[in-house]
Amino acid sequence: MISSLNQTIEHDEREEEKGDNQLFSIKNLLWHGGSVYDAWFSCASNQVAQVLLTLPYSFSQLGMLSGIIFQVFYGLLGSWTAYLISILYIEYRTRKEKENVSFKNHVIQWFEVLDGLLGPYWKAIGLAFNCTFLLFGSVIQLIGCASNIYYINDNLDKRTWTYIFGACCATTVFIPSFHNYRIWSFLGLGMTTYTAWYMTIAAFVHGQVENVTHSGPTKLVLYFTGATNILYTFGGHAVTVEIMHAMWKPQKFKYVYLVATVYVFTLTLPSASAVYWAFGDKLLDHANAFSLLPRNAWRDAAVVLMLIHQFITFGFACTPLYFVWEKVIGMHDTKSICLRALARLPVVIPIWFLAIIFPFFGPINSAVGALLVSFTVYIIPSLAHMLTFRSATARQNAAEKLPRFIPNWTIMFIVNAFIVVWVFVVGFGFGGWASMANFINQVDTFGLFAKCYQCPTRSPPSNHTAHH
Repeated sequence: MISSLNQTIEHDEREEEKGDNQLFSIKNLLWHGGSVYDAWFSCASNQVAQVLLTLPYSFSQLGMLSGIIFQVFYGLLGSWTAYLISILYIEYRTRKEKENVSFKNHVIQWFEVLDGLLGPYWKAIGLAFNCTFLLFGSVIQLIGCASNIYYINDNLDKRTWTYIFGACCATTVFIPSFHNYRIWSFLGLGMTTYTAWYMTIAAFVHGQVENVTHSGPTKLVLYFTGATNILYTFGGHAVTVEIMHAMWKPQKFKYVYLVATVYVFTLTLPSASAVYWAFGDKLLDHANAFSLLPRNAWRDAAVVLMLIHQFITFGFACTPLYFVWEKVIGMHDTKSICLRALARLPVVIPIWFLAIIFPFFGPINSAVGALLVSFTVYIIPSLAHMLTFRSATARQNAAEKLPRFIPNWTIMFIVNAFIVVWVFVVGFGFGGWASMANFINQVDTFGLFAKCYQCPTRSPPSNHTAHH
């Protein structure tokens, strides 16, 4: 979903002149990635992680038809805004390189692009949304870990597992930075692919439950909660600029994201619809799909793989926060690893604390989607694009020409304005209202610091929110 904002990949390690005579050692194969394929791996593996497990829950809120339509719609919207981000990046880079600025040892980040094209206020807005988004992203990873491991070993309740995983994830403070990401994205994609197909096949093998009902959509609150969870799924590109910067030819990025999204559809659509087909309305109070699938070696394997994936994602969501924090307190250039690790602890502790206060695995995704992702990923890039190219000179000197299917700038503006309005009204407005209402409902039902959220034995299904 979210990887790191700062994939600081050193540029001097590879210049474009590298001919074919280079010896392909194993290390080069695993570490130094800048090709189109690497970007594709990074995009696809960041797109889905544990959201895969909550999509069937969204389908039960939306109904099958709406679920599929929303997935395709938000998938395309996400690809479009990723394309806008890539245009803005190339625009920023060409403007700076005309002024002879070299980006040899510097990784361009999204807020710098905003700063360069639109000024300091935009930079502040971009940074604020991005950091909050990453903070809650890390919280969700932690909750996800506890929620998943519980289905392998339920001797301890989920809250205790959160303590344990919080301690494990705190070890990421010792990792200075993630330079090279190739092998991780490769593994991550393998893990999610396995899990998705396991879910699909297991659901079909299991068959439909007795008297299965597919009553969704029934309530507006649930309908919009489900829709914002899907908005969140395809809003995993707080990192687009960093992945692009790591490419040798950033111009090609615009197709990469679309292809990655299409691949993600082959994972999310079959798995979510199959699980929903098999279990129907039971999913309304089982936000984690693992909780309904029968327990066997295949499921345990899927759980373990998801855990590893979440640990990696946690590291990637946290590292940029560490960097921002280090820069704030002026420790960013410290050589000693232990000192830096100590300085980073204040970042991990609030994340850990939040994960213990709000262990609501499904609803928290929707809340983050409505309040943060809607702005970070959809509204800000579209607005930034409209403002950057509002003058005629900027349009004439644009580094990237308009795509083939859009004849003129007017239509471009209309499309962007539509995205801003749609996401603001449906995503932030209705979605924010619905997911907050659902969230407050969870707090009323389970209480803050819930010991074991949606565990089978302790809470009889009658007091679940979905049945009110």
